[in-house]
Amino acid sequence: MTDRASLTDTVPGRYWHHLDDGRIQCDVCPRFCKLNDGQRGLCFVRARQGDQMVLTTWGRSSGFCIDPIEKKPLNHFLPGTPILSFGTAGCNLTCKFCQNYEISKAREMDKLSSLATPEMIAKTAKAHGCSAVAFTYNDPVIFLEYAVDVAIACREMGLRTVAVTAGYIGDKARAEFFRHMDAANVDLKGFTDRFYHQLCSAHLDDVLETLKYLRHETGVWMELTNLVIPGENDGDAEFHEMTQWVHNELGPDVPMHFSAFHPDWKMMDTPRTPPETLVRARKIAMDNGMRYAYVGNVHDKTHSSTFCHGCGDILIGRDWYQLSDWNLDAHGACRSCGTHCAGVFQAKPGTWGPKRQPVRLMASN
Repeated sequence: MTDRASLTDTVPGRYWHHLDDGRIQCDVCPRFCKLNDGQRGLCFVRARQGDQMVLTTWGRSSGFCIDPIEKKPLNHFLPGTPILSFGTAGCNLTCKFCQNYEISKAREMDKLSSLATPEMIAKTAKAHGCSAVAFTYNDPVIFLEYAVDVAIACREMGLRTVAVTAGYIGDKARAEFFRHMDAANVDLKGFTDRFYHQLCSAHLDDVLETLKYLRHETGVWMELTNLVIPGENDGDAEFHEMTQWVHNELGPDVPMHFSAFHPDWKMMDTPRTPPETLVRARKIAMDNGMRYAYVGNVHDKTHSSTFCHGCGDILIGRDWYQLSDWNLDAHGACRSCGTHCAGVFQAKPGTWGPKRQPVRLMASN
């Protein structure tokens, strides 16, 4: 795989078809935007130009940082290691609570962002000792062609790739996109269609189809995040229904993160999530058979750490992004009782810690 010869930020898009009325329908996500010439989809980065669909942000990024992999959040995928994180502009959802809205709602980001070819990204991640590259900040499904090219370049250099996504993607595009990913954290934003429709302009069922596909038809390591918003998705009945569905449809080994909301974008008047709500959600998940459930965006070692479901001993001590205890053997099993812990682990944990380090890309030559 080589860089685009022209280094242009507009490249032909995939997953679209012509309609009888002369419009073109984008099939990347279930929104199925239908466009006349010159129009853009709701995501803003996929557009019709002439007789084809194009991606307008190939090779452009909103910036790069090295993060702890726990920030994605991923607690069972190469713990303690650094990951190079980046996003582009735009999004195919309209979440009123978006905590990256400066990026996801950007309309001129492609004019302001840095040139970032796939080889430059992979080379930079490798040089800084990163375990993987994460597509994050905005949803990578909307820049599928670019994400796939970056993933190919990363694999050629022995790096893994992580998608941080809402999982709102069409079935055909889904297969190609996740074929190139090693891990994914999927935002399961709520468990009612009312929540998805009113706050995100989307539908729950499409996300659930992605989750089932990932779990049963791929080898992608998956973890789930539920941003708990007071008055919107924080009821015990919803926590019960969600965690029972995850247990029954995806299995008990899928880690679930219940993360604290802070006021942002169009929900500035909504209060922060009380820590006790997160603890309650975690308990409900565990009571419903989930083996790994965590609180997020708060300091709480007890409810952020990983415990053995066999003997109850602590396996990975964790306070937000800082690791402490490590009681896994070289094969990912509990040193106390030998019970296997689900995940992708190295023989020893990484030592990156909680720091966040902005970086500049290295030249591709």
